[in-house]
Amino acid sequence: MSHEMTLAIDCGGGGIKGSVVDEKGTMVAPARRVPTPYPLPPGLLVRTVCDLAAGLPRATRVTMGMPGMIRHGVVVATPHYITKDGPRSRVLPELVEQWDHFDMGRAIAAALSLPTKVLNDAEVAGAGAVTGRGLEMIITLGTGLGNAVFDGGVLAPHVEVSQGFVRWGLTYDDYIGEHERLRLGDTHWSRRVRRVVDGLRAMYMWDRLYMGGGNSKRITAANRAKMGDDIIIVPNDAGIIGGVRAWEL
Repeated sequence: MSHEMTLAIDCGGGGIKGSVVDEKGTMVAPARRVPTPYPLPPGLLVRTVCDLAAGLPRATRVTMGMPGMIRHGVVVATPHYITKDGPRSRVLPELVEQWDHFDMGRAIAAALSLPTKVLNDAEVAGAGAVTGRGLEMIITLGTGLGNAVFDGGVLAPHVEVSQGFVRWGLTYDDYIGEHERLRLGDTHWSRRVRRVVDGLRAMYMWDRLYMGGGNSKRITAANRAKMGDDIIIVPNDAGIIGGVRAWEL
């Protein structure tokens, strides 16, 4: 047995949380969470992750999930972290420049002196949910919309669905993100989520859809019942638990 202990970090638009997970996917310490600081240049995110790690048991490797288009640990684009005060606030050109193709995988590995894997946050959550049979998709509902697709347990190249346009010039992030849930209330927001699921089903034709993130539990029972039997709600800690299986993708 290698006795790997994985430091799993789940970075969101509103909070950054982490824990250490053993080889069986069990958290060996309660998750620690801090509010996402803004403005957030890459170096500050690295320091925030190091501060979280300092209060957790020692790990042998790191899995980090963060929003945006992440390729091989490199940030191609991240929607929230380029803003002055967080989602829906003003974009700062200097942050756009700093985040553009920042090698977060290398930065975290150097800061913690541990092997590191950095993925899109929905990809990590999906790793903690999928069965490995058929075409499986996960969407995460929180500050915005996250997504990942797995075919036979193999992670497909990432498509940033959140930045696609839905209607009225709104992206998926705008249309069913936390800001709109607070504005509309859970009932009307849940109808929007149901419409989005119906549209994505026709595009991806999945065998199973997993719905995670902090807001998945806020979908009303009436709307959930109309979504179909091919949908499974997963706990919000999938973004932590998936840190182990992410190394097998």
